[in-house]
Amino acid sequence: MPEKILVVDDEQIIRESISYILKKDGYSVSEADNGREAYNKLLAESFDLVITDLEMPEMKGIELLERITKMSPETSVVIITAYGSLDTAIAALRAGASDYTLKPIEFDELQVKIRRLFEYKKLAMENQYLRRELHREANFSNLVGNSAPMQRVFDLINRVSLTDSTVLITGKSGTGKELAAKAIHFNSKRKDLPFITVNCGAIPETLIESELFGHKKGAFTGAVADKMGYFKAADSGTLFLDEISEMPMQLQVKLLRAIEQKEITPVGMSVAFSVDVRFIAATNRDLQKEVAGGRFREDLFYRLNVVDIKLPSLAERKEDIPLLVDHFVKKFREEMRKDIQGVDNTAMQMLIQHEWKGEIREPENVIARAVIFCNNKFISVNELPEFFHSGTNLEISDHYTSLEAAMNNLERQYILSELRKHNFNKENTAQALRISLPTLYRRIKDLEIPQE
Repeated sequence: MPEKILVVDDEQIIRESISYILKKDGYSVSEADNGREAYNKLLAESFDLVITDLEMPEMKGIELLERITKMSPETSVVIITAYGSLDTAIAALRAGASDYTLKPIEFDELQVKIRRLFEYKKLAMENQYLRRELHREANFSNLVGNSAPMQRVFDLINRVSLTDSTVLITGKSGTGKELAAKAIHFNSKRKDLPFITVNCGAIPETLIESELFGHKKGAFTGAVADKMGYFKAADSGTLFLDEISEMPMQLQVKLLRAIEQKEITPVGMSVAFSVDVRFIAATNRDLQKEVAGGRFREDLFYRLNVVDIKLPSLAERKEDIPLLVDHFVKKFREEMRKDIQGVDNTAMQMLIQHEWKGEIREPENVIARAVIFCNNKFISVNELPEFFHSGTNLEISDHYTSLEAAMNNLERQYILSELRKHNFNKENTAQALRISLPTLYRRIKDLEIPQE
């Protein structure tokens, strides 16, 4: 749908010329020959942009601008003014106008300004949408659990969110440490400011100092431009240092200084810069043991460990498994647009009794896979992986690099199991899997499944 523009000018030739040019650009354009008529049009319908002269009978452009900002703050306004009235144009900008153009009008320049204005509004709307989505993903609804251990976690998050205290989140891989960090940030006074995540174990040791603190152009080979660094990017917001135990010893001193003195020194510079950052760190290791083994600085450990939030394993909160299963069913049925209401009783009992060595990531993968194959209202044992049937547990190891890799492994094992069950008869296997024969052949090829 084209953007709607209202052109307001008491000079007919200017008004019609602007309208003609903008209509050729594909915009929906209306006209008004004075401020009063323009205001009445705005009462009757909404416009994305108003282009208005300042000096007009019945209602001047400044009064029209003031009424627009009160009545329709999402409508942008571009002022038309004479060269000798720049002071008035500046006053209009201060009153809320988005831009101005001078008489005689340069139509090419006006077209560029309008195009940039709409591009900026589109980006601003996308940014607003993404921020809402990030807030939605980071709220407590994604930290699922009614068990006593999880209620203690929720209480700690609520309390610590009201402060700027440094927080250390501990727990096994897959227990939701990043979700907890996001919940702290998006329930704090910094919620509208940056939340920057740094996986300390994913950055090569030779680059981590530059990535964290930034560098000056020419500081080392390959430094072809100045780099801001994660600390500066997180200024005024929150910096989440995941897998903090992986940080090299020589950088731990610099990190301690940054936390204590709230300043950083980029690589290749001698001048320190102030930063206002809230620190949250996370690890799946016992940092006290790392300190005792000489692999982590004791002073940094105590500086990070102002508030310690330990996320429980699934073995410690088995009563939360039905809630998690229901949460993942809702998540994946929406993503895959499938009409699935839940999990039947037999399958749910198997899920509750299973030893989840991969923590929350593992049931998430299992339910994602089950939703793929389920064609009924409820997921049954038939849609669960083969190891549920055989009584052997799948080892979900840390070597999986993504959810997709783990899901592919689960799917590979299930298809291979069904092929063996049907003596590698592809048609019978496809019927059992409730997929088409071409889909089965494609998955066999993609997943490199042996065919005999």
